[in-house]
Amino acid sequence: MPIYEYHCNDCGHDFEYLVFGNKQPDECPSCKSSKVNKLMSRCGFLSKGSGGETLKASASDSSSCGGCTAASCAGCGH
Repeated sequence: MPIYEYHCNDCGHDFEYLVFGNKQPDECPSCKSSKVNKLMSRCGFLSKGSGGETLKASASDSSSCGGCTAASCAGCGH
């Protein structure tokens, strides 16, 4: 039984829902709106070379700086 992430289009609340079979959430647990969409979950991994070195960080490891375009905080100094 997978857990999926959903987003409410009315109140903006993100929530998780344990799915039994094909059952989807009927409403947002915060505002009770039926306008909910399934989100694409991010996965994280590191690619390793034959010597064990990191080749490229995953998208989930990208910078959290608002206006920064560097791949990581080490790239911009923050």
